[in-house]
Amino acid sequence: MGTIKVLSPAGVGKVGETTLPPLPADLRGKTIGLLDNTKANADLLLGRLGELLRERHGVRSLVYCRKANASTPAPPDLLADLARSADVVITGSAD
Repeated sequence: MGTIKVLSPAGVGKVGETTLPPLPADLRGKTIGLLDNTKANADLLLGRLGELLRERHGVRSLVYCRKANASTPAPPDLLADLARSADVVITGSAD
């Protein structure tokens, strides 16, 4: 009889600290990044949110990006592009 290898599905938790920059007091004239995590309806949620931010808060422009799939992190180059082009980034989760 052969050997059976049993793998644990438990992930390894990584602990770290990050300091987030302060949010702008006002969104007027700002560029907002919208990062779609590819869950069902996330594109609709972020699209509508973007419209509302323009209409009600004077957001100048929107930058829309989409991850490859919901189960993996956004690639570093995508995050770097968003950081360069947007004042604030919002990611949406929907089902």
